[in-house]
Amino acid sequence: MKSKKTIESSNLSENHEDPISKTKRKAAMDALQDLGVTLVGLSKDKLQKLNLPENLLDAILEAKRITANGATRRQMQYIGRLMREVDTLPIEDQLQRWEGKNSAENAYFHQLERWRSRLIGEDVALSELIAQYPTVDTQKVRTLIRNARHEQAENKPPKNSRELFKYLRELTAPGKDVPEEDLPETDEG
Repeated sequence: MKSKKTIESSNLSENHEDPISKTKRKAAMDALQDLGVTLVGLSKDKLQKLNLPENLLDAILEAKRITANGATRRQMQYIGRLMREVDTLPIEDQLQRWEGKNSAENAYFHQLERWRSRLIGEDVALSELIAQYPTVDTQKVRTLIRNARHEQAENKPPKNSRELFKYLRELTAPGKDVPEEDLPETDEG
């Protein structure tokens, strides 16, 4: 028969996970603080898109206003403490997408770039775009294509080419991939 003391000590060891070392805790807190520094560097528009808790958003906006070095350090530590209560995975995922590290989003943008190149280079591409996306504003696209071709011919900045890309992104609903089989191949090389 086990003594009461032995049973209690064995229950304690079963109910508690291995303690996290002080070094690992500090590394995790430093990582949260580094993420906070990244968030402070973002524009207000991007911060709004992250749907951060109000107290964290306020602390980040306050850190943007602080100019004294010691006060900035303390504010960053405070942001790190607030970040302990926040699920950082969605924040990190969105930051990676904005930095272009998301391969699916990269593939989507490459597809849009191919559409834009084909539209500017080939007359038949507009018909294919209209067939695939019936809601396209044909007049707007024609104007953007004509102006983009004119800009290319005169070596001007690609303002209309960028506008065409933006319109294609809106048309194809951001976040959704254009089906690869529906994307026409280019005849390069």
